[in-house]
Amino acid sequence: MDWPESPFALPDHASGSETMADAAREIVAAGRRMDRLGFLPATAGNLSRRLSSDRFAITRSGGHKGFLTEADVIEVGLDGQAVRAGDRPSAETLLHCQIYEHEPEAQAILHGHSLAATVLSRFVRDTIVLEGYEVQKVFAGQTTHTAAIRVPVFDNDQDIPRLARNVAPLLNDMPAGYVIRGHGVYVWGPNMKSAMARMEGLEFLLACTLHERSLAR
Repeated sequence: MDWPESPFALPDHASGSETMADAAREIVAAGRRMDRLGFLPATAGNLSRRLSSDRFAITRSGGHKGFLTEADVIEVGLDGQAVRAGDRPSAETLLHCQIYEHEPEAQAILHGHSLAATVLSRFVRDTIVLEGYEVQKVFAGQTTHTAAIRVPVFDNDQDIPRLARNVAPLLNDMPAGYVIRGHGVYVWGPNMKSAMARMEGLEFLLACTLHERSLAR
């Protein structure tokens, strides 16, 4: 699978990746796209792709995701531990583990730190409501712009197991993913292209909501 000419293109891998190399290529492509869209400043964010029922590929700790190479993607188990000695996954790997364990259909997870998500989440209590936007139909199960989609907002916490426990009760009702306050968003999908579409959809809607609020002041 060659690297696509467009910086915004993703490898055409519609279903689960069969090899670590496939997953790494998808993650590298996704990282470059998210960086170009402004979702991954500095060394922020992490991206993953399921490999099997008990393993997935994820970006290693640190490093700019816009300059990823396949060597920057490592393999971990659902316990969050690296398969290869010496590899260091992000502390937030446990949040990926949680989603993969809870959502059998999830094949890719994206976590970014956009300006809109970071700022807007600092000014809401526990939920961002999206309603009236056509783009809402990018999310699983959504067929109309008239539906109200609730996006949970969780307080940021350096204690990742505790943060995961706070997220757990609402995982059954997150068609658009969730937001960590002052931090960023988590979205997932049945393949990398779907996850990316949901990431872009959510980020667009968060930016719209933030802009609407600024106009209403």
